[in-house]
Amino acid sequence: MDLRDIEYFAVVAEHGNVRRASEALELSPPALSKSLRRLEKSVQAKLVKRTPKGVELTAVGSALLAQVRRIRLTLDDVKREAADLSKGDAGRLRIGSGPTACEWLPKAYLPLLKEAPKVALQIIVTDNDATLPMLLRGELDLIFNYLDFMPGGPHADLVQEHVYDDVYVVCASARHRLARAKRVSLADLVQERWALTEPQVLNAQRLAQLFQDNRLPAPQVALETRSTRLRLKTWASSNLLGYLSTGVLREAAPRFHLKEIPIKELEWSRPVGAIYRRDAYLSPLARRFIEMLKAMAKQTPGPRRHSGPRSPGKAVRTPSRVSASSA
Repeated sequence: MDLRDIEYFAVVAEHGNVRRASEALELSPPALSKSLRRLEKSVQAKLVKRTPKGVELTAVGSALLAQVRRIRLTLDDVKREAADLSKGDAGRLRIGSGPTACEWLPKAYLPLLKEAPKVALQIIVTDNDATLPMLLRGELDLIFNYLDFMPGGPHADLVQEHVYDDVYVVCASARHRLARAKRVSLADLVQERWALTEPQVLNAQRLAQLFQDNRLPAPQVALETRSTRLRLKTWASSNLLGYLSTGVLREAAPRFHLKEIPIKELEWSRPVGAIYRRDAYLSPLARRFIEMLKAMAKQTPGPRRHSGPRSPGKAVRTPSRVSASSA
């Protein structure tokens, strides 16, 4: 089985047409067809079937394509490892992070940049529903975000390395009437309006679930946005309530004049950590970055550290009836 024939087959599968694939590969259609026949002879099975519009994969072809994608990822890992070895501490680290968890990243990557001045970082800030597919395609080296949600449930190809536990609480402007109250109950929130992230994001769904569990009407949402910065500014200049990580709230409270509204029933502990592909090459830079995240957690009073080890690769259970992206 020739590696070049395998790569040619993958291009045909991606284009669904021998002519278009041959143009992409700068080969003649007869040469590409010959490569396909050679590969089919090697695996002793038909890989594609002709259709009026081009070609479709057989069951064997679909199975082979899944393996080809893994081979591509492995080859990319080999190239990255060779490049890392040749460059020493230099290299590129590609990180995905959620809109809330990313607030902690400078405490880890700034020391890393001092240790290795030639390092180049790429940080993509969005939710797990976007970054996990990127990680699985090899477009990211790791994700730093909440570990209590993974689209489709636990993924056998991924490892989750716990760093700290965060807690979500209700917050508001320090001028809000509830911020001055000595005691606040759930019933006090029924008439209030909220500025929250989008409803498909887990913390918004979790808040709605807590209201439902306590037999209260759903929160009245006046503003929906995934932008943490926009929500902070809105809470600071309005009477809208928010639901936010205590770590981010502690950092933002002095600037935005925000205050936690203590309501025990709505506190929600969430594990935060690094997610990476189980069998992929994890560069020394990525490993060092995870070490720095853990050091940051130990030195920062905000995050609540987990008291024991968490099984690698095993997702934390998501609350019942909740299915959303993490933020």
